Amino acid sequence: MLDVTSAPSTSRRTQGRSGAFHSSRVRNRYWALLIVLLIAAVGCGGGLLAYGNPMPVGTPQFWLLAERRLNSVIAIAVVAVCHALATIGFQTVTNNRIITPSIMGFEALYVAIHTTTVFIGGATGLIAARTLGTFVFQIVLMVGLALLLYGWMLTGKNSNMHAMLLIGVVIGGGLGSLSTFMQRVLTPSEFDLLTARLFGSVNNADPDFYPIVIPVVLCAGALLIATSYKLNVLALGRHAAVNLGLRHQALSIYVLVLVTVLIAVSTALVGPMSFLGFLVATLTYQLAGTSDHRYLFPLSVVIGFVVLAGAYFLMNNVFSAQGAVSIIIELVGGALFLVVLLRKGSL
Repeated sequence: MLDVTSAPSTSRRTQGRSGAFHSSRVRNRYWALLIVLLIAAVGCGGGLLAYGNPMPVGTPQFWLLAERRLNSVIAIAVVAVCHALATIGFQTVTNNRIITPSIMGFEALYVAIHTTTVFIGGATGLIAARTLGTFVFQIVLMVGLALLLYGWMLTGKNSNMHAMLLIGVVIGGGLGSLSTFMQRVLTPSEFDLLTARLFGSVNNADPDFYPIVIPVVLCAGALLIATSYKLNVLALGRHAAVNLGLRHQALSIYVLVLVTVLIAVSTALVGPMSFLGFLVATLTYQLAGTSDHRYLFPLSVVIGFVVLAGAYFLMNNVFSAQGAVSIIIELVGGALFLVVLLRKGSL
């Protein structure tokens, strides 16, 4: 005889396991982790503003130095938002958790633009080109290249995401070879100045660009976060997404455009940081306990800020080697990439 009295209790037991998290314990762990990371982010940001400030706390001179340091904290926040959101969105669209948006050749284009500037105008040309117009030109050029590639490879009958990624690698390699050729004919002083500019660093950020950078990043980031529900469906794969009524091709192009805008702004502002996004995304996947983008995006942004701000705080105040931050991040991110690749066994 069927015991119907057990049905309500079974329903109550399974109801708590539905949703973004497998259980209430995993959900509570997520929120606890997010709160701890938020506290760490505030601590890292406050440390960058106040630690090592030679002026007495509360004096006008103290706040003057803190205001100057605030420009670096803003740059760190912008880079964290751009790389965290863009990498997770890009990996969802490509259905691959190893590759990053840098595979599209944005950083190679950044290097080529600056190398060409020094090659034509010399060191004075590079200094004179540090204007708002040049900054906007770099962003437009990067976004235009990506739109051309997306429109060509993803809107035809034989659209192929993997072919698009391979073409991005080829374009990046070609631009890198061209940049290397031009760098070989530069004078030692010009090459040193160019090399300093090509290292990704928040010191490259110009506060005069923030009135354009911040609204663009906030707008693109908000639009990407707003697609979280659709990205959850997109992560199931092309066939499953189409069967569920999702316009896979249109959504993919839309997300890739937003990813391009975020990475273009970050690269033009501070320079290349190839493995920062991969490092942040991998940590997010491991710690979140869910695949729901509504929770992945906020956690990834906080992790990105803590990683970048914490690295700058340690390298600047403990090891007195602020210029090595991007090198350390690239080294750690590259090593993590190799570990993940070797464990997975394929791209």
